[in-house]
Amino acid sequence: MSSFDEHSYAVNLKWSGGRKGVLSSPDLTETIEVATPPEFDGGVAGVWSPEHLYTASVVSCLLTSFLAIAEYSKFPFEDLQIESEGVMRKVDGKFIMEKVILRPVLTVADAAQEAKGIRLLEKAEHICLISRSIKSEIQFEPRVVTG
Repeated sequence: MSSFDEHSYAVNLKWSGGRKGVLSSPDLTETIEVATPPEFDGGVAGVWSPEHLYTASVVSCLLTSFLAIAEYSKFPFEDLQIESEGVMRKVDGKFIMEKVILRPVLTVADAAQEAKGIRLLEKAEHICLISRSIKSEIQFEPRVVTG
């Protein structure tokens, strides 16, 4: 069901053997192989894990939120690169994604735009619906540089 106030995103998973599966969506053409991360028994190195996807959802939400705000604000920029890190930790005997660290680096042509760039990055982080929907701490370390 989809309306102005509600949207739905279908994702399907098919077990492919061992500790791996394949994610797909009727709305998308590409698939993603997923596996238990290598830190756990039977885990598989070199394959996207739920923990990677969790972190990816936060960082990609920051990107898309910033792009919308920059477009709406008619804010010119040359580049945006975001390093992110999801930190998993055992709390009370159970693993949780304790925090996601976001390190965006926004490149602008004019040094006079640096302060506005920081404000727009902060606003994007604030409005990101994924960040608002999770319990993990979001550690935000934005930088703006002149290209």
